[in-house]
Amino acid sequence: MVHNPKQHRGLTFSRSHGFAILFRLLDLLVVQWSLHLALSIRQSDLGSEQLLTAVLTSLAFMFFAESLDLYRSWRSTRLREMLLTNAISWALACCVMELATFAFPEQFSIDRFTVLWWGGCGLVMFLSMRMAARQVIFSLRRRGFNTQRAVILGITDAGKAMARNLEDNPQLGIHFVGFFDDRAPERIIEQEGRGPAPLGDMEQALQLAKNNAIDVIYIAMPMRAEKRITEILMRCGDSTAAVHIIPDFFVYNLLHARWHEVGEVQSLSVYDSPLDDLASWLKRVEDIVLATTILMLVSIPMVLIAIAIKWTSPGPVIFKQHRYGIDGRKINVWKFRSMSVQDNGEQVKQATKGDARVTPLGRFLRRTSLDELPQFFNVLQGQMSVVGPRPHAVAHNEQYRQLIGGYMLRHHMKPGITGWAQVNGWRGETDTLEKMEKRLEFDLAYIRNWSLWFDLKIVVKTVIRGFNDSNAY
Repeated sequence: MVHNPKQHRGLTFSRSHGFAILFRLLDLLVVQWSLHLALSIRQSDLGSEQLLTAVLTSLAFMFFAESLDLYRSWRSTRLREMLLTNAISWALACCVMELATFAFPEQFSIDRFTVLWWGGCGLVMFLSMRMAARQVIFSLRRRGFNTQRAVILGITDAGKAMARNLEDNPQLGIHFVGFFDDRAPERIIEQEGRGPAPLGDMEQALQLAKNNAIDVIYIAMPMRAEKRITEILMRCGDSTAAVHIIPDFFVYNLLHARWHEVGEVQSLSVYDSPLDDLASWLKRVEDIVLATTILMLVSIPMVLIAIAIKWTSPGPVIFKQHRYGIDGRKINVWKFRSMSVQDNGEQVKQATKGDARVTPLGRFLRRTSLDELPQFFNVLQGQMSVVGPRPHAVAHNEQYRQLIGGYMLRHHMKPGITGWAQVNGWRGETDTLEKMEKRLEFDLAYIRNWSLWFDLKIVVKTVIRGFNDSNAY
């Protein structure tokens, strides 16, 4: 018997569009409230010019919010992504407001300090409102309100992982009803091991969907069952249930899978960069701002390091090494020279503990990561990012791509001066294959979960932990 948590669903919005309408209204109110708060702080009155500016800003915000899909369902998406989308929409609306006051000062008259207060107050109110609303919605869902009922077709590893995530995250409001599978119970145990028993076969699940007894169907069948999956999808077209496919193989190696249109044909990218047009632009702005700021702060220490290198050992101050950049293209990565040799060919030996090739000054520079400061110029040139998978020598790339499956996936983003693997201790010599595999694991996790907040978190961790690394030889 399928449990039906139906009694609570009608007490709140049964679908996400109800919340979307509410949020649209609240957003319009926030634009107005934040203006009134800014005028109150500035001890100014609300005139016709300010009112006209508020109307323009509201329209601009709604336009950008709709364009960035702010009012979609964020049920299973990270909070920071929703907040970032909200912040970008408001920032763009503020830019329109600023341009309007500059181009048409008579119609949109508002002083600059009021604009700054308005922008700041609006941002705080927007983000606070959405965080509070999300907590309220999560609380309601934990109590059974605004829930969706979901079933999983296929007792597979991917299906079991999905079930665990649904049960571990009640705030999502997706009530897991159970598994459905066509196989006999003894065959399931033989092929998948002991685990949850199915509630019935696929036909019963499809009948539940047709009768509106379930809202979401997750298909977790083996991809070799293509004909059966196609048949199920055709049958699901006779219901209003949302249908999702969880591929049972390589499911944890997908890098930002998304649909693309090539003419009239749609394709699903399996391995792809997380940086679409907007995200790529934001990442580039982040790199320029951080690199410029850091170079201004460390310019004098860099001059002193250069003098010290030239004074203590023969050879150039800067060492340029061939490495792979984004999409596997070769770049020249800059470093302060820390060795007496400059290996840059087909054979490059990694630095080891007590390596005689490392100069006394170079040992200090490597341990404190100061040898990597010139790479901020690589960032300004667009060859690297401040945060990303660390670039390896070309010779090491060619070695490990033959030993570790998926190794080259780390090149779907620009290499970084620091990265998620480095701040988690996977830096320095990789004298075993397991160490490189672990580094790759963290690099791919970074690519899958990339966000500006994640980058800033890594930067902060680098500042706190990265200046004296015992693994750096």
